Amino acid sequence: MMTTGSKTRAAIAALAVSATGFAAYLGYEGWSGTATPPVKGDVPTYGFGSTRGADGKPLRGGETISPPQAVRLALRDLQAAEGGLRKCLDGVELFQHEYDAYASLALNVGHAAVCASSIPAKLRAGEYTAACRTIQDFSKFCVKPKTRDARGKLVCPAGALREIRGLRTRREREYLMCTGIEHEQ
Repeated sequence: MMTTGSKTRAAIAALAVSATGFAAYLGYEGWSGTATPPVKGDVPTYGFGSTRGADGKPLRGGETISPPQAVRLALRDLQAAEGGLRKCLDGVELFQHEYDAYASLALNVGHAAVCASSIPAKLRAGEYTAACRTIQDFSKFCVKPKTRDARGKLVCPAGALREIRGLRTRREREYLMCTGIEHEQ
């Protein structure tokens, strides 16, 4: 464990999203009882941002969910995101608020996107502030259908990546959570 002041960083394997982190995530996502795309061109979501139903299948527009079912799905989605983060951040030590911020980001964009970013390398190098700052890079959305590049990877066509105001606001709040500023206020 790494200690800074009165705070202690813990190994990623010992961490789980806190109640505060989960509540923040639910607040960022907001509530929708009916599956609809949150922005034009996105996949349908319902509940608290779930893109798949209880059966694991992608949602179709118009499907509905109750609040208790939505919380269960959010917890399911959280477990998947945390599992992916634990794999790519193995050996990293984080403060609880840092972990909560990265888990919120992974829940929204997918743990694969977080793991493919510069965040893991920055954390391994001890560049915690720079890693937190990288959260802000996830404020854009591909407004056109993605295509496959020569290696078969899905990519956004040139000029189709646009900053979304709601994502910018959310990323700023996740950044503040990550740096601990939100917890000090």
